Amino acid sequence: MAVPLESEVKRRAADTFGRPFDDPAIEGPLKGHHHEAYAVPLPDGGRAKYREPRAGLLWFDRRCFASEEELLLELQGRVTRIPEVIDRGVRVQRFIEGRTLGAGVLPSKALSPKHRSQLGELFGELTSLGIDDVGARRVCDGVDRPGDGDSHGFLTRLINFTEQRVYLEHGVAYHGLLAELGVRDGALDRLKVRAEALTPRSFSLIHGDLHRRNFIVDREGDLWAIDWELAMIGDPLYDLATHLHLMRYSAREADRVGELWRRAVESRRPECVKGWDTDLNVLLAYKRAQSVYTDVIRGALALMQQGAEPNRLQLPRVAWRIKRALGAARLPLGLESEPSVGEVITAYARWLKARPPVVTAAAR
Repeated sequence: MAVPLESEVKRRAADTFGRPFDDPAIEGPLKGHHHEAYAVPLPDGGRAKYREPRAGLLWFDRRCFASEEELLLELQGRVTRIPEVIDRGVRVQRFIEGRTLGAGVLPSKALSPKHRSQLGELFGELTSLGIDDVGARRVCDGVDRPGDGDSHGFLTRLINFTEQRVYLEHGVAYHGLLAELGVRDGALDRLKVRAEALTPRSFSLIHGDLHRRNFIVDREGDLWAIDWELAMIGDPLYDLATHLHLMRYSAREADRVGELWRRAVESRRPECVKGWDTDLNVLLAYKRAQSVYTDVIRGALALMQQGAEPNRLQLPRVAWRIKRALGAARLPLGLESEPSVGEVITAYARWLKARPPVVTAAAR
């Protein structure tokens, strides 16, 4: 995403660390939807990550904690291999040197034994932090905080957020597009019914976004978890469902990681695995449904971000992604059929021709 040459965020990053604005050692803007970020050298030879939220963002996920850095400070020594927080008048994170877990590999690639073990360690450490063990300030209203173990209430609030905030409030400009793709009012109702049958599980800290780009492999080959902005307190099984959905493992690897999660969590808090093998399918169904709203709107934004004229060359790529999302969510959303790539392209072409007002925003 292009950033003006005279970026005020870059200027503040340089000033924070006493660097000239045009210092070639300041790397960035780093790739990312939600923040304009820069890697800035530190006196000890490392680097810090300075970032600020982009203006006009459209968020597709609930926010729980007031400050990612405040949460990370509290987790130091309790969760292994997470970014250090540095105070330079403002709190910034130490940049983790390395590559993302997904760099140069197929999306479905299995984890190495070492990384699988470290992922299990992370699952266990997160589950160890119960509802009263994390004191970082939270921004979600009390009504949005179900009682400990209320797995039904937890998932229902997530479904309601997707329906109310993403679809009914922010997605108004895309209702015609969604409807033409088969997604209409009430599409999430059957998920609400399925949520009622969830087994109560004790709550814990959840990362909420454990995908390949949020794992960094350092120079020693160790796995670090970054980007904790979607962390929350809730049903620990949600972390597994989100991870499996985003990682696109083969069926065999997904089973292996599921069993890894069970063992890691059961060894710390056995009550957190109750009903997990049945309830996992319900949480996965929600993630697949949520992705339809996210991907359809993100696809529209990608086509509109090039200025006054839509970037129609991107239509086939967008259409393939939407077809895949709709196919995965056909049962959860009660869709009558799965559109072809050509039908998806036609739906977007009609929407682009109508040109409803679009807010330029990043989408997850």
